[in-house]
Amino acid sequence: MTTEAHGGDIVRLIDIRKTYITGDLRVPVLKGINATVSRGEFVGFIGTSGSGKSTLLNILGMLDVPTAGEYFLEDVEVGQLSDVEQATIRNRKIGFIFQSFNLFAYLSVEQNIEVPMLYARIPGRIRRKRALELARRVGLGHRLGHRPTQLSGGECQRIAIARALSNQPAFILADEPTGNLDEKTSNEIMELFHELNREQGVTIVMVTHNPALGPHYDKIIRLRDGRIDDTPFEWEVRGTPK
Repeated sequence: MTTEAHGGDIVRLIDIRKTYITGDLRVPVLKGINATVSRGEFVGFIGTSGSGKSTLLNILGMLDVPTAGEYFLEDVEVGQLSDVEQATIRNRKIGFIFQSFNLFAYLSVEQNIEVPMLYARIPGRIRRKRALELARRVGLGHRLGHRPTQLSGGECQRIAIARALSNQPAFILADEPTGNLDEKTSNEIMELFHELNREQGVTIVMVTHNPALGPHYDKIIRLRDGRIDDTPFEWEVRGTPK
C-alpha cells in the first residue's frame, strides 16, 4: 500500500483541478497542477493571493478534494479512500503547521504536542515520552508545563512544529509558518526547519506568498492564476546561492 524504499515521491499531483460552483457560476481555481515532492525534500509552493495556493494547501492536507485529477500520498490515491480512511491517513501521515499556531490555550505544552498522538490512540506513557523528546528537539524541553499564553510567538511555533512531528508523518505541511513572526524569530524558525530537513531527513512542504523565502527551498513550485508558472524569480536569474 505504501512505498518503503528511501527516496522516491511521497506526493504526486496529477492534473489537479478545482472548480467551485455557486448557482450557475463556475469558478476554476486550480487548472491542471502537476507536481511531485520527493522524500527528504524541502519544497516551497509560492503564490500571491488568488493564485490557488490556499486551495492547493487544503487538497494537500486532505481537507478538500479536487474536482478532477489524482493525488497520490506514498503511492496511495487518496481520492479512492473512504472519509474514515482519509481522516486516519491525514492524522498519521501529515503534520500540520499553521501561521496562527493553532495551539489549545487551555493545554500545556506537553499536552499540545500529544494531541495528534491522542487521536492516533497511542498509549499515554509513549505519548508523554515522545512529547518530552520532541520538546527538547525544538529547544523547549524546559517549558513542558507552560501554556501557550505564557510563551512567545517563536516558542509557540516551535511547539507547533513539535506537535506536527508527533506521529512521525510522511511530510510536514506548513502554511505561512513565519507569517506572524518578526524577522529575527522568522529566521530562527526557518533555521529549525533546515535542521529538521538536513540532519533528520524530514520532508517539508511550505506554502507561502513570500518570494523572499525562495532561496531556502530545495525546489520551488510557483503558482499563478491556478497554474504552475515556470518564470524564474529575480534571485534565480542573478544566481543567488541557496
